Amino acid sequence: MRALRTLSAGNRMLLRAADEQELLRGMCRVIVDEGGYCSSAVGYARHDASKSMPVVAYALPNEHHEGEEAFFETLQLTWADTALGHSAMAIAIRTGQPCIGRNLLTDPDHAPWREDALRFGYASHTAFPLRVEDEVIGALGIAATEPDAFDEAEVRLLGELADDLAYGIANLRTRIKHREAAATVQRMAYFDTLTGLANRSLLREQIQAAIAGARQRQHPLGLLALSVSHVQEINDTLGYQQGDQLLQAFGERLRLAVSESETVARVGDTEFAVLLPKGDANHAMQTAKRLIAALYEPIEVSGLRIYARSTIGISLFPGHGSDADSLLRRARVAMANAKQGGHAFGVFTASLDQECSHRLAMMGDLRGAIEHNELVLHYQPKVHIASAHLCGAEALVRWQHPAQGMVSTNEFVKLAESSGLITPLTYWVLETAFRQRYIWHEAGLERPLAVNLSAHDLKDRKLIGKIKGLFDTWGAQPEWIQFELTESALMDDPVGALEMLKRLKELGVALSIDDFGTGYSSLSYLQKLPVDTIKIDQSFVSSMVDSADSAVIVRSTVELGHNLNLEVVAEGVDSQAVWDRLADLGCDIVQGYYVGMPMSAEQFTEWQGNSPWTSGMTTPH
Repeated sequence: MRALRTLSAGNRMLLRAADEQELLRGMCRVIVDEGGYCSSAVGYARHDASKSMPVVAYALPNEHHEGEEAFFETLQLTWADTALGHSAMAIAIRTGQPCIGRNLLTDPDHAPWREDALRFGYASHTAFPLRVEDEVIGALGIAATEPDAFDEAEVRLLGELADDLAYGIANLRTRIKHREAAATVQRMAYFDTLTGLANRSLLREQIQAAIAGARQRQHPLGLLALSVSHVQEINDTLGYQQGDQLLQAFGERLRLAVSESETVARVGDTEFAVLLPKGDANHAMQTAKRLIAALYEPIEVSGLRIYARSTIGISLFPGHGSDADSLLRRARVAMANAKQGGHAFGVFTASLDQECSHRLAMMGDLRGAIEHNELVLHYQPKVHIASAHLCGAEALVRWQHPAQGMVSTNEFVKLAESSGLITPLTYWVLETAFRQRYIWHEAGLERPLAVNLSAHDLKDRKLIGKIKGLFDTWGAQPEWIQFELTESALMDDPVGALEMLKRLKELGVALSIDDFGTGYSSLSYLQKLPVDTIKIDQSFVSSMVDSADSAVIVRSTVELGHNLNLEVVAEGVDSQAVWDRLADLGCDIVQGYYVGMPMSAEQFTEWQGNSPWTSGMTTPH
């Protein structure tokens, strides 16, 4: 009867228990209180080196012996097949079968615990394996005062109780897994897995809630959009794991720099946002300045100190939008505008919407122009001063927009860089330049053609392969093509640029530093570069006749170039007076409107036939 009462009470416990530990302790208590047994315990099998079996739950009668609790609290068991591993619970775990009615007073396997059994009045012990998902995870042990306490009927009912306990454990663990899975889904739905910050979905909900509160209390709120620089370079150079470390550190700095009421979210690969639920324009701008200061210190990644600069755009409720999407979009527009203008942060203005729409339209048009071969190359001649003879040309890309007319080269190149079109644009220029240089070769015109490469191009891993392919395609010789790279492009990533220049030089081509004097390269760095020519920026050349400062810069640059055994080119030569000054200084080559304007391939061919520079007899006056 006592086993039946125990089974019935055990089933009720299964329904009540909220967690695994409560179930184990409750079931042990039922066995002692309802069944009248002198102790009950659950041991779990660990798969460590000693195959330990800690007692995870036990129960004793309310009136129990002194020291009995301490015995269970300090009991060290094992289920290994050793001298101490022959207890009923250990055998049940190893065999997966019940171990019935072991006489604690006479059984030699229980000799290690006989003294304690006598002290506490235990005479017999039975253990049942606890099987969860086809694995024995532990055992339920029951002790009785009678040596022959466990008859067949009693064992059958207690076996059912052990199976019910195992079922309860499995059920609770399944429920925990489901809760954990639901929590994981919740985290994935609302939190960024890399940084642990709120994601775009959660941010949108919080913005909407903040807008509702702002409307009710009639106060403004701010939203900041931030972009992280140099992440792609880190990915390309060190690997994506290091790029992730940079983003994690960036996000953590943002989180520490704002108050608890302000939300930091990661809303894109390299973009973050900060919600200021209470803040006007002044508060938003002060926060932007604080964040820029917090992000100023370098972040260490793989032993390198990375300066992860950020640009911030600000939008405000109610002035810039009344819903989350509008505020997010306009903060990003302000961010892009600030980045384009070289500013640390910027506040959205209504005119930016029109500019953004215009830029989007122009991006689509530029992509179409590249794909449909609607761009053109113009060619500006270069003349050697000493011989006054044509010595080459520079290829300059032009875009005649069907509606906008001639688009500024600077404008659409920046557009290409910001929209991911710079690589297709560069490849189009390279293909067109190689084709034109082949045409000149077939016509007997053997003068080098210079092509410009941007900072983005220097980070393109496929660039060298592309150029090699064009050399092979057109049977080009190294002297056909030259490459010009701006000083600022080189200084954007000095180490990477030096490596790329070395690879270009291996092709046998001549290399030139364009716009020299406008960047910040050091003399030691310049000496390392495998270049042949420096090109003085036109801002200094065109004003050298009227500006003593410009004249000094030009003279110093010519001397520097010659001291380094480099050829010196001056661009922006627009008059005989500038030509004469450059000739006096010993400049090697000139380029500018005085020599010839940029012109189409057909015009260039015609110009060569009529140009005084072709004969090289004298300078025109």
